[in-house]
Amino acid sequence: MPVTERALELALAAAQAAADKKAQDIVVIDVAEQLYITDAFVIASASNERQVAAVVDAVEEALVNLPEKAKPVRREGERQGRWVLLDYVDIVVHIQHTEEREFYALDKLWKDCPMIPFVDRDMVDADAS
Repeated sequence: MPVTERALELALAAAQAAADKKAQDIVVIDVAEQLYITDAFVIASASNERQVAAVVDAVEEALVNLPEKAKPVRREGERQGRWVLLDYVDIVVHIQHTEEREFYALDKLWKDCPMIPFVDRDMVDADAS
């Protein structure tokens, strides 16, 4: 079963919030066929701990401001600021320091799962100008 509409909405909103805070290498992965605990992963990199925290704050704010509010049921790694996991049940958001992203290579671990296209709306707006 592919990713649900709700998970897709949450994942794309989280990805856009991360992009708005200048996160890099943002990917959205449909893991619904492989995992029963969530439908999608959002993975994004940040260059330092302060940016990791800013991206986490932006994602939480964006999802709580959706018409159907979403709050994480679990948050891990916030104290260290190197890899923060936000579990929204339908999606799991991983905000990683660039070094952790390279070392753990979640993208490669889940490479057999379908990617969900994400295009930063600011890039679309810039191309349209």
